[in-house]
Amino acid sequence: MAHNRSRPRFRLRPEAVWAYLDENYMSQHDFAVFAGISAGYLSRLLNGTKFPSPRVRRCLQKSLGCPRFDDLFVQVGPNE
Repeated sequence: MAHNRSRPRFRLRPEAVWAYLDENYMSQHDFAVFAGISAGYLSRLLNGTKFPSPRVRRCLQKSLGCPRFDDLFVQVGPNE
């Protein structure tokens, strides 16, 4: 299946997630369950090997209580 490269892609800023986990004494696995995604997928998002879909971006923003999109995600170029 071909990916539409004309749409912007965004990478998760892992430091925002790690800060939330530290502040809430929460494991990566527990947060993934809380956010409604798998722990493996969260790991790939944190490592930058996957790009979150618009639905997952909304879930992460809501779960982290992060109203500013730019505090949680960064847009990447087409070759990244």
